[in-house]
Amino acid sequence: MTAKILALANQKGGVGKTTTAINLAASLAMLEKLVLLVDFDPQGHSTTGLGFPKPDHRAGAFALMKGAPVHALMLQTEVPNLQVIPAGKDLAQLEFELYELPQLQVLRDSLRPVMDYYEYIIIDPPPSLGMITLNALTAADEVIVPMPCEFFALDGLAELMETLHRIQGGPNPRLQLGGILLTMAEERTNLGAAVAQEVRQAFPGKVFQTMIPRNIRLAEAPSHGKPVAFYDLKSKGAQSYLSFAREWIERDKHQEGQPEGMRA
Repeated sequence: MTAKILALANQKGGVGKTTTAINLAASLAMLEKLVLLVDFDPQGHSTTGLGFPKPDHRAGAFALMKGAPVHALMLQTEVPNLQVIPAGKDLAQLEFELYELPQLQVLRDSLRPVMDYYEYIIIDPPPSLGMITLNALTAADEVIVPMPCEFFALDGLAELMETLHRIQGGPNPRLQLGGILLTMAEERTNLGAAVAQEVRQAFPGKVFQTMIPRNIRLAEAPSHGKPVAFYDLKSKGAQSYLSFAREWIERDKHQEGQPEGMRA
């Protein structure tokens, strides 16, 4: 078993990227998959959203990128089968260091010692297309793009796709677009339905069927340091992410069954 590495990416903030990282990781773990979540965002929201304080420079993602052994940095969450590597604001200084001496393989090389243990490694990079995010995309096998059902949803997506193509043509030819996840959905509104239709037409076959609704429990859960399923399992938010995790597993099985040249 070699872990499949997923990166969550969108250069716009407030799209549900970290919410998806936390809750997809937790949902996969609840479905008995071994999962490591790497908080790779200096804001550290995946860290605090799972109930941990932001680490200092001797621990977490910053230390990982500086050569600390990955095994020493992983924290066990309250979700069985889910560990996390935390992040804090010190990670931000890596943006300048990596830019001055471009190194795009550091993260993948740092994760290599645990890639035969986990089934999924999920990376939550910052909402930008800087060197930290490029490291995440170079480490990843697939990228999932959370996109809100809002009027400007497609703004900036062309730039992200151009970046993915550059990565595919350079440091990471195995990188694939795993799919687009529609978030903050309000299915009963004309706008939400129109945006969903527009995105599905623009990216045929690449938009997940599961849509993540606006949900108060989903918004409240991070302040309690819990994935939404551990805060309110019966909520629409929790059930939607469990549905998404199941859809992802099925899509992953289907992709593995295809010849390499046929994979999307």
